[in-house]
Amino acid sequence: MIKNSDMIFGIRAVAEAISAGKEVDKILIRKDLSGELAGELFALIKGTDIVVQRVPQEKLNSITRKNHQGVIAFISPINYQPIEEIIAMLYEQGKVPFVLVLDHLTDVRNFGAIARTAECAGVDAIIIPSKGSVSVTADAVKTSAGALMNIPVCRVQSLYNTVKNLKASGLQIIGASEKATQNYTQADMTLPMALVMGAEDKGISTEILSLVDTAVSLPQYGKIASLNVSVAAGVMIYEVLRQRR
Repeated sequence: MIKNSDMIFGIRAVAEAISAGKEVDKILIRKDLSGELAGELFALIKGTDIVVQRVPQEKLNSITRKNHQGVIAFISPINYQPIEEIIAMLYEQGKVPFVLVLDHLTDVRNFGAIARTAECAGVDAIIIPSKGSVSVTADAVKTSAGALMNIPVCRVQSLYNTVKNLKASGLQIIGASEKATQNYTQADMTLPMALVMGAEDKGISTEILSLVDTAVSLPQYGKIASLNVSVAAGVMIYEVLRQRR
């Protein structure tokens, strides 16, 4: 359910929010919006990670009947953090980094459940792509039982480049894939690592899978095709804890 406190509407109000450094999660813009003020807004959005969707007037009216001027922005309840700074800080503190990469998950309930487990297990950060993915919304925070307010979340423009940079920073990339032949308990998870969990329907994308150092799977003996991603993530996360402790 969208709450008015989670959104800003009106061209100038949204532009001012972006200029003030507000963490804007997504902006809905009327398909045919044009004019000088709209041009200024587009210039502000350009080059940012903000997700923009062009929608019909009816969509905007269904969200609010107030004078939205063809623009509605949704404000994130958290500030996304830069993963590069987190990794550098962890190394400086003498810690062994453990980050979680979510490759285009789309279900907010799965996201919340994974974040809850990750926070409980002491995962250092969660990485999500800026487009085609879940994001940190009020619903996601609620589903996570508040965990998303307590664990760093990093939203990146290119998941591929980010994973490449993690490798260059000394992290091994471990991917959970039902197609893998290696059992998840056989991988060494005591080293600095990024655990990649794939989307609910497609699993890990081909381009990200090409960067994975070790692909592992969870044994399955039932008749259905695969485990729910939040359950699989929970098993994998606690295997890391088991090995490290």
